Amino acid sequence: MVLVIKIYPREQIKHYLIIDAASVIFLFALVLGSHSLPLAMKITVLLLYLIAFYIALWHRDWTLLTASLVAFVLITLLSIIVDPFMLIFGFTFADLLGRAKSKWHIACGIVAIAVMFLTVLYMTTDSLLPKESQVLVPIMMFQLVLPILIYFVEKSKNLQAELADVNTQLVQQEERQRIARDLHDTIGHTLTMIKVKTELTTKLIDRDPSSVKPELHDILATTRTALKQVRELVSDMNFISLQTELIHCQQLLQSANITTTLDNQCPQIVLSSVEETMLALCVRETTTNILKHSQAKKCHFTIQCCAGHYTLVMKDDGIGLQSQGRGNGIHSIKERMHMLQGFALIESDTPVGTSVTLTLPIQDGKEPLR
Repeated sequence: MVLVIKIYPREQIKHYLIIDAASVIFLFALVLGSHSLPLAMKITVLLLYLIAFYIALWHRDWTLLTASLVAFVLITLLSIIVDPFMLIFGFTFADLLGRAKSKWHIACGIVAIAVMFLTVLYMTTDSLLPKESQVLVPIMMFQLVLPILIYFVEKSKNLQAELADVNTQLVQQEERQRIARDLHDTIGHTLTMIKVKTELTTKLIDRDPSSVKPELHDILATTRTALKQVRELVSDMNFISLQTELIHCQQLLQSANITTTLDNQCPQIVLSSVEETMLALCVRETTTNILKHSQAKKCHFTIQCCAGHYTLVMKDDGIGLQSQGRGNGIHSIKERMHMLQGFALIESDTPVGTSVTLTLPIQDGKEPLR
């Protein structure tokens, strides 16, 4: 068993170690250099002071107050016997008192400081010069105020630490929400496709056994895609190509017997990686909803650039959203577009089908020449 001796609090080393070390050295020098006390008493007083200082340094409860009271008694004795300016060493314990957990302990410590100064001033009135008395009074006032100042400083630090913890929790919550969205938009999308193709394969087993093998190959390829998406999520995928995603979604819709067309009226537009990734995820989510809920036979994609805005419209001829709740998918689409300072418009009150319009502002210099 290894005995670990704590010498000085690590969190105080940067700001207080040099000051405390200098204070102790000056106290030792003044006391040992004095001729007012025998050597044995000097050593005893200094040891008691060090013990009180060490205890006060490591505690914030009643132990801190007790150690400070002992130190104030010792400082009072030294000030009366050796030199009234020994009162200046009360700053060390006034500072430590400000870190006490209880306000009552701080109040008791302030009273003890006042008693210490008043006692010394009363006992040394004859030996003090007027100028020396005038110097000791502001020292006393500052020591009385110091615990209160330190208390508010420590309270501010604690509030900042709590705020940092809350911010950390918010960041973690946002990260969990991001992971949930990515899982919903990627893995959910691919698993939906596997489900659709598996149902199709089940029907083909009896009707057209010869077509089962190609469908099984498609299911295997889709499963590999799901595994790839998992790896991308784990490695924190940063970019998704919109063009690649549009092609992939067209293939998925067509494999589910949904005829798709794409009208890209501004192929020269250059989007940022974030804009392209967010749009690609919105297209993926919309495609998932079409496959799961729409019962559509046709789907049309249109890309336009007009009046400084990039617009992507996805319209199907399915049953709309009348019987569907507005779940996490639609919320994710709107949230992603909001992050791009754009907006998403979902319309399902048309006679048939649903229309999803994604619009974002085109940055200066990105709009193609006409």
